[in-house]
Amino acid sequence: MWPWKAILITGGSSGLGQAMALELAAPGVFLAITGRDKARLDAVADACKMKGAAVGAFQIDAANFTAMAGLIAEIEAEVPLDLVIANAGVSAGTGGGDETDEQIAEILAANVDGVIATVRPALAAMAPRGRGQIAIMSSLASFRGFGGAPTYCASKAFVRVWGEALRADWRPRGLKINVICPGFVRSRMTDKNKFKMPFLMDADRAARIMLRGLVADKPRIAYPWPTYWATRLIAGLPQLLTDMLMARLPKKG
Repeated sequence: MWPWKAILITGGSSGLGQAMALELAAPGVFLAITGRDKARLDAVADACKMKGAAVGAFQIDAANFTAMAGLIAEIEAEVPLDLVIANAGVSAGTGGGDETDEQIAEILAANVDGVIATVRPALAAMAPRGRGQIAIMSSLASFRGFGGAPTYCASKAFVRVWGEALRADWRPRGLKINVICPGFVRSRMTDKNKFKMPFLMDADRAARIMLRGLVADKPRIAYPWPTYWATRLIAGLPQLLTDMLMARLPKKG
């Protein structure tokens, strides 16, 4: 069904990474999935194998630059990657209080370093072939700093803008780079939220939306559209108005 035959997904042991792995798994497909939780990672790998895919499950921290470069080189020595999805990340907020230094460092390591450490060696591997596709997982939270999640919003803004700039640089050289901006998707991350999440979507449906967007080589895959346009509208309002609006929103835990 899908055009890719060799795929790497970081953060493939849960949430959107798991959903995409299960959607992509099929006979003739090689899937490399990474994660930090071995039990969850192995469970996803087994489910993908049941669907006929060849699977490599790698317990690894995506923010480890040396380990990620080594892993991509190891895979590339066996099969050239068609698609790399830099998906690994964490979500956390202030819960109405304040972020700790440790939490800030953890979010930036996972959401920023983890993307860079995946994308850079993938670009180096694909560049000589002049083909390949890289997807970067951002968020609708990247369009406006929301009170209660300052570092999370900032981390997702960085990877969105970085990915959009990379696309401009690499598309003329044959590489496709796409940025994904999900809204609220049912997962272990969103299960922690204590507030009502508008247009909450199941992960399997979200996976199909993202993969269809990648097939179409959409520069930005943002969904669901009502939340996307609401976020863009808020981002375009004068700061004094958004300050009042932000004060009324619930804080992320």
